[in-house]
Amino acid sequence: MIRGSERLSIAPSPQSTVSTTSEYTVRDQQRMTKARRYFAWQSEISKAALGRRVLEVGCGLGNFTQHLLDRELILGLDIDEQCIALHRERFANIANVRQMVLDALDPAFLDLREQRVDSIACLNVLEHIADDRLMLQRFAAILPAGGRVVLMIPAFRSLYGPIDTNLGHYRRYTKRSLSETAASAGLRPLSMRFMNVAGFFGWWANARLFRREEQSDSQIEVFDRWIVPIQSTIERWIPPPVGQSIFAVLEKTA
Repeated sequence: MIRGSERLSIAPSPQSTVSTTSEYTVRDQQRMTKARRYFAWQSEISKAALGRRVLEVGCGLGNFTQHLLDRELILGLDIDEQCIALHRERFANIANVRQMVLDALDPAFLDLREQRVDSIACLNVLEHIADDRLMLQRFAAILPAGGRVVLMIPAFRSLYGPIDTNLGHYRRYTKRSLSETAASAGLRPLSMRFMNVAGFFGWWANARLFRREEQSDSQIEVFDRWIVPIQSTIERWIPPPVGQSIFAVLEKTA
């Protein structure tokens, strides 16, 4: 089932992400632009944890960016030049939105301290990074004490299937694996919960029963139109015991 497709592509080594976007990933992003309710849901649960100056790592085409326009600064990063060109065009008349082509594992990322960001949004990106610990260390390095990282990552290793492979996922996470990786990078979890219980079962069916190679337009449309409005309301009050994703807020400890 559906996932947020704002991402960095699969990294060929622990020190680098790739410089091109695969045809598969482009198709996936194009499909996901239709999931307006889903991105609004992501925004609803993320915005309270984000500050006034937000760095969005893996901004893609700006599907999440559009929900942050009330902030003082939104700085979007992506490694794909075409994504950044389209992002720049989309927000050309919005003064507080900036963007750049930059790999978060590039040493130049540390220069972003000068932007005085107080929070980082990184939704459905970390699973694409071979050295996710290094990525989180870079985040901690540019944040002030108490700065926050908002993450959305795929949950449950048992759900890993062909779509994960094609999307360039190195892993799916458990709460424990994320907590341990974050702690080793100087970040502590403030909150962590499963999200999208319907997607858990849909992704399992795609991976284990149907062996699907990619999501379909019809799956995304049905999920976004009929399931998201109900599920987002329920999960607002009753955290699910499982989910397709883990939503986490991390804080820099020192």
